Amino acid sequence: MMPICLVGIGKIAVDQHVPAISGSDDWELAATVSRAGTVDGVPSFTDFDQMLDARTDINVISLCLPPVPRYDYAAKAIAAGRHVMLEKPPGATLAEVQALANMAQAAGVSLYTTWHSRMASGVEPAKAWLADKKVTGAHINWKEDVRRWHPGQEWVFAPGGMGVFDPGSNALSIITEILPIPIHLRSAELHFPANRYTPIAAQLQWTEGVTGDFDWRQTGPQSWDITVETTAGALQLHDGGARLIIDGQDIATGSHREYPALYDRMAELVKNGASEVDVAPMIHVADALTLGKRITVDPFHF
Repeated sequence: MMPICLVGIGKIAVDQHVPAISGSDDWELAATVSRAGTVDGVPSFTDFDQMLDARTDINVISLCLPPVPRYDYAAKAIAAGRHVMLEKPPGATLAEVQALANMAQAAGVSLYTTWHSRMASGVEPAKAWLADKKVTGAHINWKEDVRRWHPGQEWVFAPGGMGVFDPGSNALSIITEILPIPIHLRSAELHFPANRYTPIAAQLQWTEGVTGDFDWRQTGPQSWDITVETTAGALQLHDGGARLIIDGQDIATGSHREYPALYDRMAELVKNGASEVDVAPMIHVADALTLGKRITVDPFHF
C-alpha cells in the first residue's frame, strides 16, 4: 500500500476522502495536515512544510483545501518530489493549473485534477450511448442549498471561491464528458448577492442548444439533473449522475463509488508515471465570469 497525506480535514475530506482511502487496497492514510481537523489514529500536522520535511516516506499528497490556497501547497509538494491529487475545482485560475501541470512534468511526478462527478455510475454509460447520436439540445438543472453543503464556509463567496460554480463545476464536468460535440458559451446571467463577491445563481446558454440553470438557494429536495435530447431519443441523468434514464427506462449502472474511483485512478497514474490534467469545466466557469451579465440580488447570510 502507498502512504498518502490528506491536506485539509473539512467536511468533504471527512465525508468522502477518508472513507475512500480507508476502503482502498492501494492506499494507507499515513498523515493529515489541517489547522484544526484530525482523523482518529492518523498522525496529524498543522504545518505543511513540517510534514513534508518529517514524512519523507509519503510520496503522494491529496489536497482538499479551498481553491485559492491550493496552488501554493501543490507547488511545494511538487517541488519536494511528491505526486499531487487536487480536489475540484483544481485551482482558482486556469493559468495556475497549467503552471502546476508544467511543474509536475518537469519534476517527473503525477498530477491529477479530479472531477468526482465524472465517476458517478451513470456517466460512462451515458457517454457511450451518446457517442453516435446527433444532439439537438441539453439542459442542466443544478440547484442545492449552500447552507447544507457549505455551512458557514465564507470562502465560497470570497474571490476565487467561485460561488454557485463550486457545485456547478460538477455538472460542467459531466456535460463536457458525455457530449460527443464541443460547445462554447453564448451568454450568461450571474446573480450576485449585494454583499458577496461570487454568484449565488446563474443561467447559461451554450451553442448546440445547451442551457444551464444553477442555484445555491434551493432548500428541500436537491436537484442535480441533466437532460440531453437527440434525434434518436432522450437521456436523463439524475442524482448527480448516479441514475440514468434513456427514453423513460431506468438503466442499471452499478454501485455508487465516485471517490473510491478517484483514488483508484490516482493509484494507476502514480504506478504508470502519468498525469491527468483536465480544465474543461473551469473553462466554462471562466467564460461565464467574463461574458456574463451581472445582476445584483438580495444579500446572503449563512
